[in-house]
Amino acid sequence: MQTHFSIAQLGDPDIAEADRILRACVHCGFCTATCPTYVLLGDERDSPRGRIYLIKEMLENERPASEDVVPHIDRCLSCLSCMTTCPSGVHYMHLVDHARRHVEETGRRPWHDRALRQLLAFVLPRPAAFRLALLGASVLRPVGRRLPGRLGALFRLLPADPAGPSPWEGPRVFPAAGPRRRRVVLLEGCAQKVLDPAINEATVRLLTRHGCEVVVAEGAGCCGALVHHMGRERPALAQARANVEAWMREIEGEGLDAIVVNASGCGTTVKDYGFMLRNDPDWAERAARVSALARDVSEVMADLGLGPTVPVPPLRVTYHAACSLQHGQRIREAPKALLAAAGFAVAEPAEGHLCCGSAGTYNLLQPELATRLRDRKLANIDATAPGVVATGNIGCMTQLAAGTDTPVVHTVELLDWATGGPVPEKLGRAVV
Repeated sequence: MQTHFSIAQLGDPDIAEADRILRACVHCGFCTATCPTYVLLGDERDSPRGRIYLIKEMLENERPASEDVVPHIDRCLSCLSCMTTCPSGVHYMHLVDHARRHVEETGRRPWHDRALRQLLAFVLPRPAAFRLALLGASVLRPVGRRLPGRLGALFRLLPADPAGPSPWEGPRVFPAAGPRRRRVVLLEGCAQKVLDPAINEATVRLLTRHGCEVVVAEGAGCCGALVHHMGRERPALAQARANVEAWMREIEGEGLDAIVVNASGCGTTVKDYGFMLRNDPDWAERAARVSALARDVSEVMADLGLGPTVPVPPLRVTYHAACSLQHGQRIREAPKALLAAAGFAVAEPAEGHLCCGSAGTYNLLQPELATRLRDRKLANIDATAPGVVATGNIGCMTQLAAGTDTPVVHTVELLDWATGGPVPEKLGRAVV
């Protein structure tokens, strides 16, 4: 692709990076076949190739984000399926993140859209505020679920019975069971520990059982992904710096073998800290060190090797590959191999490359498209006759569970159970 940025524009390192990404695109259109919004809508502007043209035109001409551009950028899920498909190595993630920042800084959305985005950006990364909001919303849920549009979508996604804080929550060290093989830090996260604290508990049990000392570091919190993908650069970088600072204390103290993330959307962002902070001389080197240590929990377990298993009832597990894991981190085989090694019969749905519609806050901001994608995903999952659905991302779990009666659990919950942990609560009495 030819670009026409001026010398002055290219002096901006972000524009220089956008120029490099744009020039890698060869217009082949392979991305259109695997883009969820193009598959649904058939509009070139809602494909990666179409968005690339819109972004190029907007950035080259230094134009504010217009009403003709913003909806198409907003409809992108950042599922990154296009990056898996692209034969030319176009780093679409960095380009669309830049575009979202430009939209946030120069565009003008309707007041109700701005208000919802502000609410989500404030509440979701703050566990105390999120828990308080859930308690209030649970009272209104029976009525709220019937509301149209975004408000109805929000209420339909909320848990009927919000969980309280886990007794394991907060900074601490969980010693390894037996000889210590690794020392790792666990990203406790923000929304996940509110929506489903059992995931972190299962992760700690699984890792300590396999010889890991697990540290939850003082000062670490939200990874920044939620606001980063809403184009809010300043709070995203502040959250990234807070985590880098917290984890560097552990790296430079007793040392770390890995930074373990069990929400794949967060993992994709933590692995990108080195890029996000590359232009900050005070943080670039430390951020790169942190990114180099970041691992999804399935990567860590594949490296450790699954220990002795206990008998579990025959259970057909349909594995849903979260986009942020299969496309963002290119981790495809490890979760399935671990589930099979644990004794489960593992199935995969058709169209496994297509997003379920969760995508961070997408299912709240674009509920109609998100619901269509969810229903398509669930139809493919149902065709595998699952006893349970397993995935590695809390957003996918919440999205899928809202449309099916089949239990949806995190992969680590099944691995924990198969190696001596409790039966995942969501499976109930069905397997006891």
